[in-house]
Amino acid sequence: MDIGALQARLRRFADERDWAPYQTPKNLAMAMVVEAAELVEIFQWMTPEASTRIAEQPEVQQHLGEEIADVLLYLVQIADHSGIDIGAAVHRKIGMNAIKHPPLRRAEAGADQPSAT
Repeated sequence: MDIGALQARLRRFADERDWAPYQTPKNLAMAMVVEAAELVEIFQWMTPEASTRIAEQPEVQQHLGEEIADVLLYLVQIADHSGIDIGAAVHRKIGMNAIKHPPLRRAEAGADQPSAT
């Protein structure tokens, strides 16, 4: 996925509808939270096991994909309107997480815990 091209497409989409005045980082973040709630709602009453079998339910899987896309589109727009380079921010954050959460050696993790890779 070309994030820059996606941002340009979203800018054109908004411009064609005169939405630009409303697409402030604050408004986009608020809209993203609403969409994230819609994503969470899909899982609300599922067991953890049922949530891992969504691919077996094509209609639920499609709905989930739509909500994931909504959240992603808002995130991409927030970054665009705030001058954030998503790729650089992601790589930096993964590096910070690697320092904060160093990998466990298998023997330390125990048989019942997944390794942190």
